[in-house]
Amino acid sequence: MRVKDLPPNDQPRERLLSGGATALADRELLALLIGSGCRGTNAMELASHLIAHCGDLHGLARSDAHRMMSVPGIGPAKAARVVAAFHLVRQAQSGPERRRVTCSGDLAAVAAPLLRGLSHERVVVVVCDPSGAVIRRTIVSEGGSDHAPAPVREIMSTVLTSDGSSFGLAHNHPSGSLDPSAADLEVTTRLHDAAGTLGLRFLDHLIVTDTAWRRVPYDPPADDHTEAAVRPRGDPEESGEERAGRPSARRRARREPRPGQKDRGRPRTG
Repeated sequence: MRVKDLPPNDQPRERLLSGGATALADRELLALLIGSGCRGTNAMELASHLIAHCGDLHGLARSDAHRMMSVPGIGPAKAARVVAAFHLVRQAQSGPERRRVTCSGDLAAVAAPLLRGLSHERVVVVVCDPSGAVIRRTIVSEGGSDHAPAPVREIMSTVLTSDGSSFGLAHNHPSGSLDPSAADLEVTTRLHDAAGTLGLRFLDHLIVTDTAWRRVPYDPPADDHTEAAVRPRGDPEESGEERAGRPSARRRARREPRPGQKDRGRPRTG
């Protein structure tokens, strides 16, 4: 039976108009998006097939148009409408475009909406002015399920053409792992070097998953005494990593002998 042949009170559109979207099941909401069924299958049945094909609603949100089009009855128009709807949701969740980046948590908040809910890796750069206000947030590359290129030259060009003075990088791991790869560590070092050469501030490099984020660690050369551009906040593990590089007041007190006290137990050089 076609959806339009159902009694008016049972049709998804009429029920949404009278009771709101919360009155509808997921398959009914999806049926409104795809609009119509195909030969022998009505819109709600087709919506059920599409959700089952992607695993669940979360899997559907992460699917691209080509995966949806492998379901009989889902053509380019239907797939495009569904992809567009989920993207609008992510855009709405991203909040105001212009905000200030004062810590790693701020950078994660700005970049994460463009990185979550994807089945492939994506690299995002966030460009800021001298006060930390966001000038631009843009995608610089797309990749596969476990990798994406991070073109250093293109990233630096994006910052310079945007008249930025500082920038941060973020990319997602669809697998859910927060562990940085060797390539993640290498590109972080290269971006630090490039930013220093061009007189820019490199704020941070983050790994983002659907539920969390983590800083990619950076070990500056021994002669690099520059301070961190942003203060980590909102990620206890990573804040601990930064503190590990700076001895606490208690440790400094143990290291520095009081006047008249010999410095024992520490080997001397020279």
